[in-house]
Amino acid sequence: MTDPEAKPLLAPAKVNLALHVTGRRDDGYHLLDSLVVFADIGDRVQVTPAGEWSLTVSGPRAAGVPTDESNLCLKAARFAGTPVAIHLEKHLPSEAGIGGGSSDAAAVLRGIAALGTPIPKGTEQLGADVPVCLTPRAARMQGVGEHVSPVTTLPPLPALLVNPGRPVATPAVFKQLETRDNPEMGPLPERLRDPEEAALYLSSLRNDLEGPAMALEPAIGAALSALGALPLCLLARMSGSGASCFALFPTQEAARTAGRMLSAAHPDWWVCDTVLS
Repeated sequence: MTDPEAKPLLAPAKVNLALHVTGRRDDGYHLLDSLVVFADIGDRVQVTPAGEWSLTVSGPRAAGVPTDESNLCLKAARFAGTPVAIHLEKHLPSEAGIGGGSSDAAAVLRGIAALGTPIPKGTEQLGADVPVCLTPRAARMQGVGEHVSPVTTLPPLPALLVNPGRPVATPAVFKQLETRDNPEMGPLPERLRDPEEAALYLSSLRNDLEGPAMALEPAIGAALSALGALPLCLLARMSGSGASCFALFPTQEAARTAGRMLSAAHPDWWVCDTVLS
């Protein structure tokens, strides 16, 4: 059992505001250039010392989450080499393109570090998103995930996160990708003053996986269309490899109002208003 006094760590949703696929290494790993931000909502992770590794899962999104060695939380703990008991309270949808598993694993590593075991190098071996999730704040992620640079360009971004309830497997999306040597993002602007200015800049960037993911799962296109039609929506785009999408708004109230409208129209979708930073 985990220690009830252990402080849960937030494993926030990760959102790719842009994701450029810039190449492919000989070992098959894809090279990325991505602008990443984090939501103020996510899963919760408790890590306590134990004689052996273990994982329990609860929460509204616990159904179907594996508790065996295939779970990235356990893989991360074993990678760190410290036996711990992990409890995961699952709130984010799985296989959703918002880094749920990677953020959970990063929270486990942060929890283990708080117990006295430093985070090992090479966490990109656990997944491309794990390094950027270790310090969950705005960053540029490059290479196969190992190069992470803090970003101070962006203002806080009121947003709506949406998942149409259709999991999309990342390997299948990459397999659909026709062009793997795409242009990088280029230099980032010094400072974007508000959500409107940020959305205008982001409209010049891309998510190279959006088209391939939509070809596999038409529900992504439906979600993007629904987001784009909401009042005051500044930008709608898919995150990661999908199927989650996001929309940016000028204010938190605009995002909340849009969320209520979308939830009423699509009660079977996961809809959550948040602030990205």
